[in-house]
Amino acid sequence: MAAKVTISARYCKGCGLCITACPQKSLRLTGEISESGLPIVEPAPDAKCTGCLRCAAMCPDAAITIEVEDGKTPATGK
Repeated sequence: MAAKVTISARYCKGCGLCITACPQKSLRLTGEISESGLPIVEPAPDAKCTGCLRCAAMCPDAAITIEVEDGKTPATGK
């Protein structure tokens, strides 16, 4: 099952907890800074997200949405 990860730049504070939690190493820091002056996380270019939801569960700011191939969203944030 392939999944698409979307991270809200508005809520992401770049803490990196999602990066650490991802077993597929599908996330990385962008190097960009948000309007709040914080780094932003994004899916890596070669991301192989399986939809395990570990990143979303780890995100303290509910900034992550996971969408599986069939278009259904299994979870957002916590």
